[in-house]
Amino acid sequence: MIRFLLLFSRQGRVRLQKWFTALSEHEKKKVVREMSLAVLTRPPKACNFLQWKDLKVVYRRYASLYFCCGLEQRDNELLTLEIIHRYVELLDQYFGNVCELDIIFNFEKAYFILDEFIIGGEIQETSKMCVAKSMEEADANQETREEFVNKPTY
Repeated sequence: MIRFLLLFSRQGRVRLQKWFTALSEHEKKKVVREMSLAVLTRPPKACNFLQWKDLKVVYRRYASLYFCCGLEQRDNELLTLEIIHRYVELLDQYFGNVCELDIIFNFEKAYFILDEFIIGGEIQETSKMCVAKSMEEADANQETREEFVNKPTY
């Protein structure tokens, strides 16, 4: 099970965080600080896996963002790399060559895509087409709702 997923920039600024286990705000901030420090200080050619406390940490850099997952000891690191890559593919498919600014200004969409893909730390849907269809339906629903609010029928 994935314990958390963090997206942070090369400067260590958190762009997205998803927690699949209950932690206090103080503990979350401590984990974010330690994860960003541990990942950012590693050399570029270093392995994408590291041990941190009782967790395995898997990270991958895409452009200016680091995608970092905390896993339980029994979980597969290579599968987690595939999960990270699939999430990036989903973001690319929706935003069209996703960048850090897409995550900053459309964080609710990034969270929605993540929630369609992973629920409770486990993979919910592996099909990119199904997730894309859910996103299209959600966007159409939002457009319909905005039209209704902007142009009432009374």
